[in-house]
Amino acid sequence: MLGDYALTILGAARVTLTLAGASLLLSVVLGMVGAACKLSRRRWLRLLAGGYTGLMRGVPDLVLLLLVFYSLPALVNQGLEAFGSDAYFELDPWVAGILTLGAIFGGYMTETFRAALQNVPRGQIEAGLACGFGPIALLRLIIAPQMIRLALPGFANNWLVLAKATALVSLIGLHDVMFRARGAAEATGQPFLFYLVAAGFYLAVTLVSVGVLRLVADRYAFERRE
Repeated sequence: MLGDYALTILGAARVTLTLAGASLLLSVVLGMVGAACKLSRRRWLRLLAGGYTGLMRGVPDLVLLLLVFYSLPALVNQGLEAFGSDAYFELDPWVAGILTLGAIFGGYMTETFRAALQNVPRGQIEAGLACGFGPIALLRLIIAPQMIRLALPGFANNWLVLAKATALVSLIGLHDVMFRARGAAEATGQPFLFYLVAAGFYLAVTLVSVGVLRLVADRYAFERRE
């Protein structure tokens, strides 16, 4: 019986991993846009990006999650009602989790990518322009490889924190690893055992991620040496 509960918890790994992967993708997109805005010559874009990163890094993750899942639909429904519409808007926990985690870690990725872009040697960019490289070639051959190498430590840290932060989404009803662990703990009266299973899952994700990211870092370090 206990083994069946443990398998049920691990069976929710796909939900947790897809949530983490989709949130990471959104955070990378927002981070690239945010970094570009912070490095823009237009002051209003820099102010907008600064406000975004300040908000995402200054408000607790759980508060933002509850605002997105509960308050945002309520606000939209009040607007619909004000316009005489009978439509009803609600967010799926999975979608709310992706939007919230993606937005939160997009703020952190913004700073990671901004710092990486600022530290790409200006002389290499000027040399590429002098050699007649167009914008795409310049990005692919000079800027992107340097940026990836410089951003990788911060990116790795953000990913590891994001992967663990997915546990928060269980609080709004997503049937992920943590949700199943809590259900098993309540059903059997053995919280230590099943929360330990959940902890083991997140630890395994962390260890595998560290190994993969180390290989990527070694590859880019090798290319730099060459």
